[in-house]
Amino acid sequence: MDYFAHETAVIDDNCKIGKDTKIWHFSHIMSNCKIGERCNLGQNVVVSPNVVLGKNVKVQNNVSIYSGVICEDDVFLGPSMVFTNVINPRSAIIRRNKYLKTTVKKGASIGANATIICGNTIGEYAFIGAGAVVTKHVLPYALVVGNPSKQIGWVSEYGHTLEFNEDGYAKCKESKRYYKMVKGKVERL
Repeated sequence: MDYFAHETAVIDDNCKIGKDTKIWHFSHIMSNCKIGERCNLGQNVVVSPNVVLGKNVKVQNNVSIYSGVICEDDVFLGPSMVFTNVINPRSAIIRRNKYLKTTVKKGASIGANATIICGNTIGEYAFIGAGAVVTKHVLPYALVVGNPSKQIGWVSEYGHTLEFNEDGYAKCKESKRYYKMVKGKVERL
């Protein structure tokens, strides 16, 4: 076993778990999951069947990742954030064949207590503010907040707000990398 699982974690059959991944207290990894290398799954995390997590995904405490969710490399899932997988759930109606795909692209961060409505894509390096309710697709590098969420700006790959000048360029204050606004979308130079 090339990964660590706390003695209270439950890992079902047919899971693929990458090298140097850590799975902490009272977490449940359900069948047919694929979890990449160097992931960290906090306390009380549930990973439902067929979920895919890329490399270096950080899942904070009390997160449930339901069937239909794909998280690419370097994704951050904040404490108690929520995914859905059915648009119109009812207790008496089984809709397992209606799960919608939700994709969280490389480097995106989702803040504490945010809710991601199924069927949406969170773009690369997007930043979802704490408590936001995402009801539609989020552009790469977008900063979104509120309920329902709305975009209020752009962020760098390091998570800092980008201030674009009149020529359409911005510089990350930490990495010193430049970004350009091209037709309403951010590109890293």
